[in-house]
Amino acid sequence: MSVSRRGFLHIVGSGRTSPRQEMSGAFLAARGLEAHLAEAGHNGRAARPLLPPGVHEIRINSNENPLGPGRAALDAIVGTFPEAGRYPFNSTPSEGDLAEAVAAKFKAKRENVVMGAGSQEILKSAMRAFTSPARGLVTAGPSFETCPGMAKKLGHPLTEVRVDSAFRLDIEPMIAAAKGAGLVFFNNPNNPTATVHGATTVADFVERVRKASPDTVVLIDEAYHDYVTDPSYRTAVPLALETPNVLVARTFSKAYGMAGMRIGYGIGRADTISKLARLKMPYNVSVFGIVAAITSLHDQTHIDEEVARNTEVRAFTVKALDDLGFTPTSSQANFLFVGIQRPAKEFRDACAKAGVFVGRDFPPFEKTHARISIGTMDEMVRATDVFRNVLRPATSSAGKAQ
Repeated sequence: MSVSRRGFLHIVGSGRTSPRQEMSGAFLAARGLEAHLAEAGHNGRAARPLLPPGVHEIRINSNENPLGPGRAALDAIVGTFPEAGRYPFNSTPSEGDLAEAVAAKFKAKRENVVMGAGSQEILKSAMRAFTSPARGLVTAGPSFETCPGMAKKLGHPLTEVRVDSAFRLDIEPMIAAAKGAGLVFFNNPNNPTATVHGATTVADFVERVRKASPDTVVLIDEAYHDYVTDPSYRTAVPLALETPNVLVARTFSKAYGMAGMRIGYGIGRADTISKLARLKMPYNVSVFGIVAAITSLHDQTHIDEEVARNTEVRAFTVKALDDLGFTPTSSQANFLFVGIQRPAKEFRDACAKAGVFVGRDFPPFEKTHARISIGTMDEMVRATDVFRNVLRPATSSAGKAQ
């Protein structure tokens, strides 16, 4: 049976408020499987509680784009259904076309790019390629868990340098720890703390690591690049393209709204990227992901609108928490890291009873801080009402103690 684009959108999104939200919510899962699997017990995490009738969940626990891909990407996906029977190397457009499009974005060449199933594959491949039992990983603490998780799984040495007093990556001790390491993971903006270092600091960091330990590879993760508003920040891609043993990881999971589609890439000098390419999982990007990503790379209006939306809602949420006496770190991403003066689990469980799901524990701050993703404005208005009720007892107690 033939189904038109409009008919397909109606089928997969009936009951939603707009075609874009219908498609992203019901089919493309911009809010990818991370939250679902985690909450179903994957990786030892607890399942979401059953909610009372009439209480609708707000999933602000996995740093996802709540609106999903742009209109152009959705149309391109539906138009690509005839290619669903093809492998990604044999489809139109193909995986090679996507790599070419990414390279063109940065005025680079095809050999400077390797595609991944999300940026997680890039990070895992980097751990396999550049670390060993003799040459370990240096990362921040806390930071994104994929690299340290792989170090533990592989049995490779792991050094986690606690973030500084502003919750940014602590530059000096990370440089000191980098000597003799196989890989330094530099998450910028950092997840979960949402903080960023400017371009001058990043370039100086790379130069000093390379001087102290020339064979050490520096992996700069820019998953949240599009959301940064700090004027001192610039992407490190040009630095990676001209500097040996440096690469940048990017993803389409965040501002592009494709967390459930698993599209990421690494970019750097060809001699660095070739080591990752040898470890690349075959057919690691889907036909639909390819066309959505290529289309989105040419849809800057969608990204500009998403960044503006996130910046506005982020400011609203920061002010709401600030008014309660709980000030987040200086967020340059689509999530906040906020001191809540109690264990994250206690806060998370209380919010979940009202249908608001916030982030997991992040040691060593799991007793004091929580990570809150930025949803839509409507979601954050409701979520901050829940936060107000959950956090009020601590605020009131603090006031009485004074």
